[in-house]
Amino acid sequence: MTKIAIVGAGSSFGGRLSRDILSLAELRDSEIVLVDIAEERLGGVVKYVQRIIDKHNLPTRVTTTLDRRSALTGADFVITSISVGGPAYSSYPANVEVNIPAKYGIKQSVADTIGVGGIFRFLRTAPVQLEICRDMEELCPKALLLNYTNPMCMLTWLHSEGSSIANVGLCHSVQNTIHELSRYLDLPEKEITYHCSGINHQAWYLQLQHKGEDLYPALRAALNDPEIVKKDSVRFEMFKHFGYFVTESTTHCSEYHPYFRRTNELLDQFGLRERVVSEDIPKPREWNEETDAGAFELTPSNEYAARIMQAVVTDVPYRFNGNVMNTGSIPNLPAGSCIEVPCLVDHQGVQPCYAGPLPAQLAALNLTNIVVQELAVQAVLDRDPDAAFHACALDPLTRSVCSLDQIRAMFNELWEAEGDLLAYFRD
Repeated sequence: MTKIAIVGAGSSFGGRLSRDILSLAELRDSEIVLVDIAEERLGGVVKYVQRIIDKHNLPTRVTTTLDRRSALTGADFVITSISVGGPAYSSYPANVEVNIPAKYGIKQSVADTIGVGGIFRFLRTAPVQLEICRDMEELCPKALLLNYTNPMCMLTWLHSEGSSIANVGLCHSVQNTIHELSRYLDLPEKEITYHCSGINHQAWYLQLQHKGEDLYPALRAALNDPEIVKKDSVRFEMFKHFGYFVTESTTHCSEYHPYFRRTNELLDQFGLRERVVSEDIPKPREWNEETDAGAFELTPSNEYAARIMQAVVTDVPYRFNGNVMNTGSIPNLPAGSCIEVPCLVDHQGVQPCYAGPLPAQLAALNLTNIVVQELAVQAVLDRDPDAAFHACALDPLTRSVCSLDQIRAMFNELWEAEGDLLAYFRD
């Protein structure tokens, strides 16, 4: 029986990925162990999953535990979707990671990828993710780690440099963007083929086709339609000037560059808003009161995790876009950095494909983010606060707004606000 541990199962991924697992015949004879530190969040998820199992009379066993080590013992796959220190996108510490930089003029949007918020999210998340890897090295050393936690590139880099565990970082930005492009171009999503590579949340559609025909001329024509451009203002602006469409949303994309959020005028121009995070703690999702009838059917989502596990179990290859270390897949990005490229997976594990060099302007944009990621990872592995500061000082948006003295003051204020979450630097 295949054992699958979902760590952080109280998040939305717990129910979604469990249903994906149940939708694939080859994975139904599995044990799904839902793990979280918040017992009240697990109750609703396990009832939801059990209801699907009972409705379809499946042999799958689902259990919950607050004990991570028992869940990992003998696991074949480990999925992580965790938030360290508080809720992922509200309350403390997410609020200080957005609101303190705002005092210094840095108007972030999501703050979970790079930027000052993304860096501090990584700093507080990293030790727990490494603890999970250490437990896996002891309790399930041959298991595959499938990580959904952000910031994706920094954590994939950390897992690969800081542990011996086979791992891959998973995101839905590639397939979600294809869904959006299908609407912009009025084409069936399943008929669009593509080659996409770069880094997480900033990968580029180097080829975009419909039945062998290049779709870029039609996408360039869409630049003349104000209604379409308005729906995705930042990404169409990037496309207009850099020649290729990028993954992730306008909201996300706007904070990875110095072009969109420096001033209120730019925010207005691109229809963006300054984000303020409240101190309110969100209520757990009521999984057992799900009103969507389709939520209990065996219909998989567009997430990759279940199909990756299916490929490993059956030895039938599956192709997906994954976050892996660069061992030559993209020759003009640094070796040993984290990239997002097409991968094949089978019983032998995840194998990155050769993606080829990026156009020079796209590689340069990726590099502005990679240097931040590298310094943040160095900060954790070396317990070096200076490297963490340098990561903040080199962030594209931050350095377009603040002086070095201002960045230092903001960094110190954030470091103090995160308190014990960063105590491992002293230890």
